[in-house]
Amino acid sequence: MVTIDDVRQLARTLPRSTEALVRDRVKFRIGQIVYLAFSRDETTMGFAFPREQRDALVAGEPEKFLPPEPSDERFQWVRVRLAALEADEMAELVLDAWRMCVPKRVASAYLDGSAT
Repeated sequence: MVTIDDVRQLARTLPRSTEALVRDRVKFRIGQIVYLAFSRDETTMGFAFPREQRDALVAGEPEKFLPPEPSDERFQWVRVRLAALEADEMAELVLDAWRMCVPKRVASAYLDGSAT
């Protein structure tokens, strides 16, 4: 089972990623763009995800993935139950969400191991 602290440990290492507390919810951003957000009870994590792939992801594993809240449907966003995630899957989701929001050269430098 993954916790918010597991996610935090990874997200804090990502270039340009900052943590913020907004209306009692932990969020991670690149500038003003939120790429991760947790429910107030920290049981679900919303994350940046391609809108055109969202329905297939949720339909494929409905016990794990949830559609965005109605107010977030216009965004490239989906949610996941943290208790249903393994650490390696969490890392993949976090990195993919971060990569959607950070400049390509920053992502490439980090993923190639040359980030400063």
